[in-house]
Amino acid sequence: MNRCQELEMQPVPPDLMKQMFFNMLRVRRVEEKIVELYPEQEMRCPVHLCIGQEAIATGVCANLTPTDAVFSGHRAHGHYLAMGGDLKAFWAEMYGKATGCCRGKGGSMHLIDLNAGFIGSTPIVASTIPIAVGAAFAAKMQGLNKVVVIFFGEGAAEEGVFHESMNFAVLKQLPVIFVCENNFYSVYTPLAERQPPDRQLSVLAQGYGMPGSLGDGNNLQAVYTLAHEAVQRARQGNGPSFLEFTTYRWREHCGPNYDNHIGYRTEAEYLEWRQRCPVEQTQADLMAQGILTPAALDTVERQIQEELEAAIAFAKTSPFPEPHTLFDHIYAERVA
Repeated sequence: MNRCQELEMQPVPPDLMKQMFFNMLRVRRVEEKIVELYPEQEMRCPVHLCIGQEAIATGVCANLTPTDAVFSGHRAHGHYLAMGGDLKAFWAEMYGKATGCCRGKGGSMHLIDLNAGFIGSTPIVASTIPIAVGAAFAAKMQGLNKVVVIFFGEGAAEEGVFHESMNFAVLKQLPVIFVCENNFYSVYTPLAERQPPDRQLSVLAQGYGMPGSLGDGNNLQAVYTLAHEAVQRARQGNGPSFLEFTTYRWREHCGPNYDNHIGYRTEAEYLEWRQRCPVEQTQADLMAQGILTPAALDTVERQIQEELEAAIAFAKTSPFPEPHTLFDHIYAERVA
């Protein structure tokens, strides 16, 4: 069942739609800047770009506050930025500088901003899923009004810990939302070669006893609406939800380039999804409705560029971590 086909799209206030579009555009421009600067060889960490998938991070996180908690995996830039992660600390981390959000020791795949509610990302597929469930368990035991969201790709659903976590979340009725960004490829292997035909992950989730919905991950309003339902459900103490969003990454699995030429997907398939660009679609819709004007778009584009230039200058002029700090912050400080 595709909920987006049946979903009665809830009206989203125009100001919120415009703000979500601006946030989504900011994620796009940040990653395009990575593409531009990466060949300078000053960013020495691997990068996994989410260009083409920005609507999911933006639409889901628009329902959250910094007192909630978000976890992610190796393709985490959009989630960090959508939660309001510090941009200067982000760029400094990309450049491996001591002012980075992981003090320059983590790089692109290890982002964290506790002030924004972005608890962290790690590159091992599915590894943050049980940690997110544990955070939701802790929040429930402490009586906190906290919703926990875990972002992952469809490849993570093929790991055993995913199923253990789903079962435990239902058993304890935890305030956690599993958000699967289904871009159909686990590195270079298509979904059709990894799972039986006609299996739908959102239906699989229903088998565990939690609501499972499938939506168009390139439709910002649809993402926001489905996430809004799930967040409200979690806040009201009604347990976990599973959201599967179909989408597509434009760039290579790891790196700033395109990789359609190596044969695991076709140029025609890429171009088909390119036509469904979430940024361009939303921009056109808002322009048609009179919610967005060319002048407002020019203003926000200029603001994003100025913010980007300041953050990159901060990163490039920041110091590298001192060698003697190599083993700092590996373990939590003992609480007296």
